[in-house]
Amino acid sequence: MVQRGRRSARVSGDERQDTILATAEAFLAERAFDDISIEELARGAGISRPTFYFYYPSKDAVLLALLDRVITEVEHRVGDLPRDFQSDPAAAWTRSIGMFVEVFVAHRGVSTAAIAARARNEEVRALWSKSMQSWVDFSSDVIRSEQARGAAPGGIDAHELAVSLNLMNERVITAVLNQESPAIAESSALHVLSTIWIRSIYGSDNPGRR
Repeated sequence: MVQRGRRSARVSGDERQDTILATAEAFLAERAFDDISIEELARGAGISRPTFYFYYPSKDAVLLALLDRVITEVEHRVGDLPRDFQSDPAAAWTRSIGMFVEVFVAHRGVSTAAIAARARNEEVRALWSKSMQSWVDFSSDVIRSEQARGAAPGGIDAHELAVSLNLMNERVITAVLNQESPAIAESSALHVLSTIWIRSIYGSDNPGRR
């Protein structure tokens, strides 16, 4: 009877993709996206360059997949938050904005690379815009509801207010991530942003407690 050798565990395509993405994000924590080569990504993932192309057609495709993961993480984590805007609107807004800030700061390398790539990569720009639009839609609906129940004053269109506030978030967080000058301190970002949102929507620092 022939004794069969022990089979090594087979690595799935999903596992290979995850390894490539993990390698790319590790590099992005230390270097700019343009300074990372496909050879380095393949070597870091333990595969050859030809094998890399089996999973991703380009380096930009890796960045797009990383950005999609970050956006999905934000959406899932925000989606799990309690929607208690009526009982404590200030805390509800702060939690929502805080989750956005927390995830993008945690994935700083991916965030900064994606922000830079928007100018030249239509797919990255489209994905980023889609994410921003979902935030605007969510914010608009909440602001409109708060205005309808009398908690927030009217005067500014809910959609236009939501667009303005979300674009402010984007620009402030971009400056923080890129360590631009001028920029606010990373430790102050959530407090500053949430305070501006709450005052802009409600005209008060303590809505619902007046």
